[in-house]
Amino acid sequence: MKMLVAELLARGPVITDGALGTQLQARGLATVECPDTWNLSHPDRVEEVARAYVEAGSDIILANTFRANRVALAGYGLADRVEEINRAGVEIARRAAAGRAKVFASCGPSGKMLMTGEVSEDDLRWAFAEQARSAVAAGADGMAVETMADLAEARLAVAAACEVGLPVVASMVFDSGRDKDRTMMGTTPEQAAKELTAAGADVIGANCGLGIAGYVPICRRLRAATDRPIWIKPNAGLPEMVEGRAVYRTTPEEFASFVPALLEAGASFLGGCCGTGPEFVRAMKEVMRSWKHP
Repeated sequence: MKMLVAELLARGPVITDGALGTQLQARGLATVECPDTWNLSHPDRVEEVARAYVEAGSDIILANTFRANRVALAGYGLADRVEEINRAGVEIARRAAAGRAKVFASCGPSGKMLMTGEVSEDDLRWAFAEQARSAVAAGADGMAVETMADLAEARLAVAAACEVGLPVVASMVFDSGRDKDRTMMGTTPEQAAKELTAAGADVIGANCGLGIAGYVPICRRLRAATDRPIWIKPNAGLPEMVEGRAVYRTTPEEFASFVPALLEAGASFLGGCCGTGPEFVRAMKEVMRSWKHP
C-alpha cells in the first residue's frame, strides 16, 4: 500500500466524491457528448462540480477523465487529444481542490471487448499507459481504475498506473447474475479482489451498477478476500427513464443511512456514483462524523 493511501486512512474512513457525468448533464452536457471534452470546451462547469464536492467535504475528488484513453476517445474522433484532455482534467480538479483534497485521475473502460477481439491486450496496455503518463505529468495524486466489468482489462489499467508510480484504486461493477453479485463477465467479488490485489492495486472496490443497499454484502465479500482497503461508490439507486433522461430516486438521507452498514462491512473509502451529488457527500460526512466502530 503506497504511502498516500496510508496517510489518508490514518485519519479514519475517507470520503470521496459523487458523480461527474450526471452533474455535468444537469449543466447542459448532452447524452451523446463525451464528458471529458468539457475539460476543453467548458472547463468552468467542470471546475464548478469539482469545487462543490470539495466544499461538501470530499477528501478525494476524481478528475473528469473517465473516457480519456485512446481507444475510447477514438469513438469520438479524439484519439489524438489524449494528453490534452487528461492534462486539462487533472489541472481543473487540482484548481478546484486547492490543496484541500487529493486528486485521482479517473480511468474507465475502453468500451471494447477483449474476448471478442474488438481490441487487443497490446492496444489496451498502450492506451492505459498513455493515460497514466498524462495523469502523472499533470500532477494527479493517484488513479482510480473504475467501472470495470472485464477483469483482464482492469488488470492492464492497474499495471499502467503502477508503472508510473501512482497509488491505484481498482473498482469493478457488480450488477449481474441471479443475485446481482457478479460483473457482466461473471467475475465474483472474491475473484476480483484476489486478482486485482495480485496485480498491484493499493485499494480494491466496487462502484456504479447497484444502489447502495446492494453493495453492503459486496463490500463484506471484498473485505474478506483482500488485505487492501475497500472503496465503495454506489449509484443513487437504479435509474428510471423520464423524458429520455435517467432519473435517480434515492435521496441523500436514504443514501447516507447505509454508511454505518458499509463501514461495519469493511469500507474505508466511501462516495457515490451516478445520480449522486455534493448533497450526498455532505449527508455521508455528517453520518460518518457520528459513527463509532462497534
